[in-house]
Amino acid sequence: MAEKNGKGGHGPRCVALVGPQGSGKTTLLESILWITGAITRKGSHAQRNTVGDASPEARDRLMSVELAAATTNYLGDHFSFIDCPGSIEFLQESLNAMMGVDAVVVVAEPDPAKAQMLQPMLKRLSDLAIPHFLFINKVDKAQGSMRDLLVALQPAAPKPLVLRQVPIWKEGVVTGFVDLALERAFVYREHAPSEVVAIPTDVADREHEARFQMLEKLADYDDHLMEELLSDVEPPRDEIFADLSRELAEGLIVPVLIGSAEKDNGVRRLLKALRHECPGVDRAAARQGVAAAGDDTVLQVVKTIHGAGGKLSLARVFKGILKDGATLARSEGGEERASGLFSLTGEKQMKIPAAGAGDLVAIGRLEKVQTGETLAAPKAVKALKTAEILPPAYKLAIKAADRKDDVKLSGAIAKLREEDPAIGFDHIAETHEAVLVGQGEVHLKTALARTERKFGLKLDTHPPHVGYRETIRKPIEQRGRHKKQSGGHGQFGDIVIHIKPQPRGGGFEFIDKIAGGVVPRQFIPSVEKGVRDYLHKGPLGFPVVDVSVTLIDGSYHSVDSSDAAFQQAARIGMTEGMALCNPVLLEPIMIVEVNTPSDSTSRINQIITGKRGQLLGYDGRPGWPGWDVVRAHIPESELQNFIIELRSATQGAANFSYRFDHLSELTGKLADNAIALKAQAA
Repeated sequence: MAEKNGKGGHGPRCVALVGPQGSGKTTLLESILWITGAITRKGSHAQRNTVGDASPEARDRLMSVELAAATTNYLGDHFSFIDCPGSIEFLQESLNAMMGVDAVVVVAEPDPAKAQMLQPMLKRLSDLAIPHFLFINKVDKAQGSMRDLLVALQPAAPKPLVLRQVPIWKEGVVTGFVDLALERAFVYREHAPSEVVAIPTDVADREHEARFQMLEKLADYDDHLMEELLSDVEPPRDEIFADLSRELAEGLIVPVLIGSAEKDNGVRRLLKALRHECPGVDRAAARQGVAAAGDDTVLQVVKTIHGAGGKLSLARVFKGILKDGATLARSEGGEERASGLFSLTGEKQMKIPAAGAGDLVAIGRLEKVQTGETLAAPKAVKALKTAEILPPAYKLAIKAADRKDDVKLSGAIAKLREEDPAIGFDHIAETHEAVLVGQGEVHLKTALARTERKFGLKLDTHPPHVGYRETIRKPIEQRGRHKKQSGGHGQFGDIVIHIKPQPRGGGFEFIDKIAGGVVPRQFIPSVEKGVRDYLHKGPLGFPVVDVSVTLIDGSYHSVDSSDAAFQQAARIGMTEGMALCNPVLLEPIMIVEVNTPSDSTSRINQIITGKRGQLLGYDGRPGWPGWDVVRAHIPESELQNFIIELRSATQGAANFSYRFDHLSELTGKLADNAIALKAQAA
C-alpha cells in the first residue's frame, strides 16, 4: 500500500500530460514546475528553453518528440509529471507512459472544431480504466460558451464530462471562474494566485444550474447523493469531494477544469484537484496486476534513454523500496544491477539513494532491460501489462551515408528501437534494402536526426522500392543449348522446355517429361536449378511468378555434359524464351482498413479512389460511436504517403492497417516508369 502523507493523503503520485499537438501540454508542465518552485524561471517554445522540450530535435521542430519527466513537490505532496508529445506520430510515447501513471490530464483547446482530435486518446483512457481529467487550456482565447464546448466534446468522451468550473466573462474575455464544488469565485491574476471574490450576480444563475448538473452526474453513481438531491437537501461539501475523488479513481467520470497555462491561471486549482483527488500508486499497481501481498519491490520501465552518460531506464516503482546497487530480476529472465538512481527534471539528473512506491526514477546501466519490462527484487515476477505497439504507417529505406559506417548501422538502430518501440527495422532480401518503419514522416526523420546526434551515424534515405513481380501471358517452346570447347573436357548441355503461364497465385512448377534418356536423370535437377536461378530476374528486371516450365527434350555428351553445363543451358533457354512470352509487370495490391470519424468518410473515399484504390465497403467501427471502418484494395506503390493524407483530412484522427492481398497486372506509363527505375537502380 502506498504510504499516505500530507493533506493530499496518497503519497508520491505520477501524472501524465497528454493531448493534441499545440494544446499547451509543455507550457502547462512549465507552469506547474514554476508554481511549485522546481524551476526559478519559465521557459517558452519560442525561446527553445522549456523543460519538456529539452532535446535538440524538439527545439529544432518547436514541438515535443519524446516524453519528458519532471519531479516536484506541492504543499508537501510529491509529484512526478510526464509531458507526452501531442503529435499523433509520437503516440507510442504516450501509450508507454500511461501504463505507469496514477492519472492523466488531457489538455485541450477551447475550440469545438477540434473535439474529434481528443476522441482516440479519451477512448484509450476509458478502455484502460485510467483516471483522467480534462483541462481546457487557453480559456483567455476562448470564443464561445463553455456549455457549447462541452456539448461538442461529450461525444468524443466515453465517460461523462463533469464541469468543475464556470468561467467568469468580462467584455468577451474569461477573467476568472466559479468553482462549483467550493462555490467560490476566483479572478485571475497573471502569473500569480487567483483572487477570491464574491460570485458575480450575472454568473449566479449559471453557477447554480451548472452545479446542479455536476451533482446530478455524481449522483448517477451515488444513491445517497441522489436521495439528497431529490429531497432538496444540500449535500455536505466533504461528501461532494469524496464523490469526485472516488468516481475519478473508478473511471466513472472525467472532471473538467479550465485555465491558461501560459499565464499560470487555473493551474493551482488543477494542482489542488490532483493533490486531493488523484488516486495513489496502490490503484495503479492493482490495475497493472501487481500483487498486493508480499514485501517484494516491483517496478516497470516506461522509457529508455541513451545519453552521453550511458543508458537510463525510466521506471515507475509500484511497490517496495528500490536502493542504488540493488539486484533486479527481469521478467524476461536474468538479472541486472541498478547502477545509479536519479530523479529527472527534463534532462537534468539528481542522484538519489533510493526510490519508494509511487516514485518515478531513472536507473543507470540496465543494459539488457527493454521499455515495458517488469523488474523485481529479490525474486522474479510475472510481466505486467504493457502498452500496445502501434502498427507501422510509414517507411523509409536507409543506408549509411559513408560505407565505412555500415558496421555501426545495426547497433545504432537497436538503440534507437530501445528508445522508441514504435520504430521497426527490416532487411528486404528481394530489394536488398534496409527499411525503417514508424508512424509518419516526422517520426522517422526525427529518429534519423537522433541517430546522427547520439550515435554519430548519418543515414541517406529514399522511399522503399515496391515489390513488383512479373509473369507471362502466352506459352512458348524454347531450346537452350550450351556448348563450349576450351581444351580438355568441354561443356555441353542441350534442353527443350515448354514455358507457359500459371493462374494468378499458382506459383512456379517444374515438370519433367523426359523419355528415352535424352537427358540423363542425374542432370534433370540441374536443369530445374538453372530455371529457378533465372526466375530471380525476368526480362523486365523483376522476380518471375506464376510460371510453369516443362522439360520435354534435349541431348547430352558422354564426356562434356555436366551439372554446370545443364544449369547454363536452362538459363539460356529461359532467357531467350521468356522474352517471347509476352511478359507483363505485376504490382502488389494491399487490402487496407481505414479507421475514420464518420463525418470524414466521404473524404477518405476520395483519397482512396485517387490512389487507384478499389472501395470494398465500410461499416461502423465496433465500440466507436461516430466512426467507420473503410475497406479497400490499394496498390502498394500508392501507400507511401497515405497516412499523411489521412491525417490531413481528419485532424490527425484517422489511422490504417494493411496486408498483402494479391498481385495485379500493371501496364502503360506506370509500368514503364517502374521498369525504368528498376533498370536505373541496377
